[in-house]
Amino acid sequence: MAPSATTTQTLKASELPKPASSFGQYKVIASYTLSEEKELGENGATYPHYLPTWSPEQKYPPLQPFEHVEHGKDADTSYPDLLPAGTKTTDLTPTIGTEVHGIQVSSLSKAGKDQLARFVAERKVVAFRDQDFADLPIQDALDFGAYYGRHHIHPSSGSPKDYPEIHLVHRGADDKTHETFFETRTSSVAWHSDVSYEAQPPGTTLLYILDRPETGGDTLFVNAVEAYNRLSPLFRERLHGLKAVHSGVEQAAAARARGSIVRREPVSHEHPIIRTHPATGEKAIYVNPQFTRYIVGLKKEESDALLKFLYDHLAYGADFQARVKWQPGTLVLWDNRVTQHSALVDWTSGQRRHLARITPQAERPFETPFEG
Repeated sequence: MAPSATTTQTLKASELPKPASSFGQYKVIASYTLSEEKELGENGATYPHYLPTWSPEQKYPPLQPFEHVEHGKDADTSYPDLLPAGTKTTDLTPTIGTEVHGIQVSSLSKAGKDQLARFVAERKVVAFRDQDFADLPIQDALDFGAYYGRHHIHPSSGSPKDYPEIHLVHRGADDKTHETFFETRTSSVAWHSDVSYEAQPPGTTLLYILDRPETGGDTLFVNAVEAYNRLSPLFRERLHGLKAVHSGVEQAAAARARGSIVRREPVSHEHPIIRTHPATGEKAIYVNPQFTRYIVGLKKEESDALLKFLYDHLAYGADFQARVKWQPGTLVLWDNRVTQHSALVDWTSGQRRHLARITPQAERPFETPFEG
C-alpha cells in the first residue's frame, strides 16, 4: 500500500485554530477601536468630528411603535423637482442602480424629497455624485434624513460625539483587523438589510463618503424584487404566508465580546418572508443571513434548507445586482425594504475608509396576497 500523502499532527489546545465565530451566521467585521494617533494626527481623518465614539453612558429604552409616513407614495414619477433639465442619469444595470450628476440633494424642495423617495424605491439604489452632505453641519444632515422617518440609533456601532443617530462605517489608517478576519473566513461578503430585527426596520437610507481608499471598498447591492420575480409562480405562492424571525442578539453579543457598548437590549421580531413596498406595491424577498434565524412553523432542517436557497438565490444573482464605487462627494441612497447590500473588505493598502449612515425607520413589514 502506498504511504499516505498526509500525516496526523497533534496540537496543543492553545494552538488550535480559532472558530470563525461564536455568533452563528453573523459575520463580525466592524472595528470597535480607534487609533487617535493615526486618525487625529498628520494625514488624519478628513472629517475628525465624524470619528467614531463608543459611550457606555448611552443607554436607551426599547423602541416604541410609531406611524410612518411614506413620502414616495404620491410623488410625481416624472421627477420634475428631482431630475430637472440638465441633470444627467446613468443606469448601472437594467434592474438596479442609477448614478446621478447635476443635482444637490441637500437643497431639494419638499416635492423633490418625495420624488427622491420614489425614485430610490424604483431604482433600488441611487448614487449622487458631487454632494455636500459631508460638509454640512451634522445636525443639518440629520434634519434632512428625518423627513423619511424616525432616526434609528444603532445598538452598538460607533457614532460621532453627541450624535448617536449617525451610524459610522470606519476602518482607520493602517487597520489590520482584516488579517484576523480572514484567518477564519474566505470572504467579507455579508449580505443584509440593515437592522432587519427591529419591529420597524429602515426604508429610505442615506450613506455618504468621508474618506476612501484609492481603490477597493465598493458596496454591492442586490434587487430583492427582481429576485422574487425570478422565482416560479408556484414557488412564490408557497413563500407567501411564511414568516421568519430576525434577531439582533448575535450582533449585541459580538459587541459585548469585544468589550464594546450595547445602547439598547437586543430584540427579535417576526417578519413576512415576502414583504410589499407601500409606494410601488412591489413584492420582495425579505430574509438575510446576517439577521434572519429561522422560518416560523418549520422544523430546523426544513427552515435551513429553504433559507439557504433564498440566500444563495440573492447572492448568486449577479444579473440583478449592482456595484457602487465610492468617489469623493458621493451620497448613496437605497431602499432597505427591497434591497440587500454588502460592503467589501478587499483592500490591503492601509488607506482609511470612513462613511456616515443616516437610517430612518419605516413601516412594520407587511405582506399582500400572492398574485400569479
